[in-house]
Amino acid sequence: MITRTRLATGACALLAALAAGMAFPAGAVADETSATAPKVDLVLDVSGSMRARDIDGQSRMAAAKQAFNEVLDATPEEVQLGIRTLGADYPGDDRRTGCKDTAQLYPVGPLDRTEAKTAVATLTPTGWTPIGPALLKAADDLEGGEGSKRIVLISDGEDTCAPLDPCEVAREIAAKGIGLTIDTLGLVPNTKMRQQLSCIAEATGGTFTSVEHTEELADKVNQLVDRAADPVVTPVATTGADRCAKAPKLESGLYTDREEFGQQRWYRVDVPDGYELRASVSVSADRAVNPSYGLLLRAVTEKGREIVRGEAAGNGRTDVVSTGLRYPREKLESGDGALPPESVCLQVTHSFAPAGGVQTTPGLPLELTIDVVGGPSGSSDVASFGLGRGWWLLGALILTGFLAGLVWGWVSRWRVAVWRTN
Repeated sequence: MITRTRLATGACALLAALAAGMAFPAGAVADETSATAPKVDLVLDVSGSMRARDIDGQSRMAAAKQAFNEVLDATPEEVQLGIRTLGADYPGDDRRTGCKDTAQLYPVGPLDRTEAKTAVATLTPTGWTPIGPALLKAADDLEGGEGSKRIVLISDGEDTCAPLDPCEVAREIAAKGIGLTIDTLGLVPNTKMRQQLSCIAEATGGTFTSVEHTEELADKVNQLVDRAADPVVTPVATTGADRCAKAPKLESGLYTDREEFGQQRWYRVDVPDGYELRASVSVSADRAVNPSYGLLLRAVTEKGREIVRGEAAGNGRTDVVSTGLRYPREKLESGDGALPPESVCLQVTHSFAPAGGVQTTPGLPLELTIDVVGGPSGSSDVASFGLGRGWWLLGALILTGFLAGLVWGWVSRWRVAVWRTN
């Protein structure tokens, strides 16, 4: 009997040990997944101006609630989502109190859709618009973890709590180097609000979108939440050359470099027969520069012939200027098989000029995106002199004009002949 009891006890202990051995790794995997999960904090303006009824016949607040319900239904399971409000609780006139009115409505973490929807349903347009303080708190909401971090700010007005400038707040967040992106959406924006929200987004590499319809709001927020779930791409550091012949050869990917004032940077990309080169470049001013500047991206052959170019200009309103280009290499029929890849050189030139007394080295940060994708399958898909498929319309217009001219000439001659007869 004692022997049987000991055996039973030993067997139970063995099973418990095996269970524990299997449980701990699973817990470790869960912790690791949680640490790398993408995080999104939706920051919603609930100030008094959200009562305005100018979005599809309903109030801005009602449109935002409807859009949030659709977003919560569509949020991917792997995304940890939270909701923060600004101007939702204090209805008074005391500015100091109103500029502290920001609260976490739903904590960033695994999403309980029913609970989050219930929280959103309780919101009522109330007070001030403390965008700067809300962004600082939202950045704290997203601390920790190694996954992507994104703030989506939805507002219908500019900040009312200066001198805490929300654009400076965004720059401060970007300077921390925590990889946090702020996207902004302006509900029925005016010029001043558009400038402020654009500045906030551009400071962290985010986007600004003007929204005037409920469907647009839901679609855009869904896109931004989905984008947070995309794999994080780490830029590869590279060093461009001073001429095409010495340029480093790049493949599809994201690259960073620095370009000094008055300098050119060259890079090379191989474009196979029947593929398309898509390239974009951004240069940011990380120090004081003169307010007028431009950016040029050229694709040229090894012999120096220009293929296509992209240009952009700025007037000091933003810290970043970007441009891009596309070069589709038509697939040619050859009896000897596929043609060898064409080596295309990319030249990057900017006209930023340093303000007085500003250090010129190191160069300004440059980000280059290269994408070589399957291109047009035939000549009919290639743009011809910038018209593309518009050639069909142009040909139809020419033929119509020619026939109309013939008819008009015949009618004119007939009328003259009748006049002479009479």
